[in-house]
Amino acid sequence: MAVPKQRTSKKVKNQRRTHKKLHVPGMVECSNCGELTKPHHVCKSCGQYDGKQVVEQ
Repeated sequence: MAVPKQRTSKKVKNQRRTHKKLHVPGMVECSNCGELTKPHHVCKSCGQYDGKQVVEQ
């Protein structure tokens, strides 16, 4: 049976767990004003979603 000879330190153990990385969300261009927004979200600059005015600016 495989048994480690020495204890694995917290630092070494945590260095293996480096799967959480920052990533840039995909951005799309608003069809009304051309501002970059997240897909499937209301545009923050003009307040439109799917070609309809949703938020009054």
